[in-house]
Amino acid sequence: MRLALRLILAVLLADLSLTAFANGGGGMSMPSTSTPHLESPQQKARDAYNDGVRSVKKADKAQQAAAEATDAGKKDKAAHEAHDAYAAALTKFTEATGLDPTLHEAWNYVGYTNRKLGNYDDALAAYNKALAIRPGYPDALEYRGEAYLGLGRIPDAQQAYLDLYAGNRALAGKLLGAMKSWSAAQRSSPSTSSAPNLDELDKWIQERTQIASQTAALTREGTAASWR
Repeated sequence: MRLALRLILAVLLADLSLTAFANGGGGMSMPSTSTPHLESPQQKARDAYNDGVRSVKKADKAQQAAAEATDAGKKDKAAHEAHDAYAAALTKFTEATGLDPTLHEAWNYVGYTNRKLGNYDDALAAYNKALAIRPGYPDALEYRGEAYLGLGRIPDAQQAYLDLYAGNRALAGKLLGAMKSWSAAQRSSPSTSSAPNLDELDKWIQERTQIASQTAALTREGTAASWR
C-alpha cells in the first residue's frame, strides 16, 4: 500500500514539473542572465544626429546642383530636393537635441538647416545654444556669421569674422568668402544694389583680404626660416 502511494506521488510530481516548464515556469524561477540591449537617450541622440548629417550631405549636393543647373526645370527640381532634405535633416537634429540637450554639434546643425530653410532667427537661437554649451565653437561662429548676413546685420557678421580670424583662419576665410558672395547678390538685386553700406562692406572685405594675404605670407616666410 505504501509502495503504491509513493508511485502515485512520484507520477503526480513529474506531471507538475513538465507542465511548469511547458508554460515557461522554469524560466521565471530565476532572473535571466541576459537582458535585451537598450539604447540610452545619448545613443539615440547620436543615431538621430548621424541620420541628420546624411540628409544634410544630400541637401548640400542638391543645392549645389541647383546652383550649377542651366535648365530651369532641373534647377527647380534640385532646389525642391534640397529643401526637402534640409527639412528632413532639421527634424532629425531637433530630435537629437530633445534626447540630449548637451549635444552642441546637433544644435549647430539645427542652426545650419534652419538657415538653409530661411529661418534666420531660429538659426541664431540654435547657434547661441551651441556656443553656450561649447564657447568659441568655430563652426557655430562661422555659421552664425552667415546667419547675420541673411538678416542684414553686417556689423555682427564682421565681428564674427574677427572672432574667427583670431583662432581659425580657415573658417574665417570661408566667412569672408560668404560675405563677398552676399554683397554681390545684394548688388544684383534692384532693391538693394544702391545701398550705401555695400560700398563700406566691400571696402572692409578688401582690406581684410589684404591683411589675411600679408599674414599668410609672413607665416610662410617664418616657417621657411625655421627650417634653415
